[in-house]
Amino acid sequence: MNKKKISIAVIKRLPRYYRYLYDLLKLGITRISSKELSERMNITASQIRQDLNCFGGFGQQGYGYNVESLFNEISNILGVNETFHTIIVGAGHMGQALANYGNFEKRGFKVVGIFDVNPAVVGTAINGIEVLHIDKLDEFIKQNKVDIGILTVPYDQTPAVADRLARLGVKGLWNFSPMDLELEHDVVIENVHLSDSLMVLGYKLNEMRNRNKSKN
Repeated sequence: MNKKKISIAVIKRLPRYYRYLYDLLKLGITRISSKELSERMNITASQIRQDLNCFGGFGQQGYGYNVESLFNEISNILGVNETFHTIIVGAGHMGQALANYGNFEKRGFKVVGIFDVNPAVVGTAINGIEVLHIDKLDEFIKQNKVDIGILTVPYDQTPAVADRLARLGVKGLWNFSPMDLELEHDVVIENVHLSDSLMVLGYKLNEMRNRNKSKN
């Protein structure tokens, strides 16, 4: 794989390639050109070629892309073929929804622990996993391999919980708190702002309404 720095925009498009290629495999399609793929994904063929060239290209002139081969390459790049042991800190509505989401394990993310402080949920099971009190967090991580921590805790608790996980050796954090979490530790953080996506949807809906009004 090319070792040059890959832009975050390209990296964020990789899961989309993964999904479309997976669908193509299910349809029995064995090869596809960048033009055909662009028509399905609604991005330009040039953009597809540029993106894939960041990782070596994978296509053959006059043939296009071998769907299975390209799917496997992108799976390897995304680490889908690895198993990332994951814990969820915060067993409220969001934490429970994530714990019950079956596709995580299919993508290589195995939930191995869930933690909370609420006595109403501590001791219960979510998707077969017992919710432990957060007081047991340190002991659990020391005794189990944990790669990723999913944070669904209140806003004001997020920095302290994140710092605690990082100090315990967790190297990846998926943060659902409405803040752009940053730490001094050597840890990878992905901040998820669900409301941002909803507001973008609202903007697009408003734009559509305005266009329709201008036509009348």
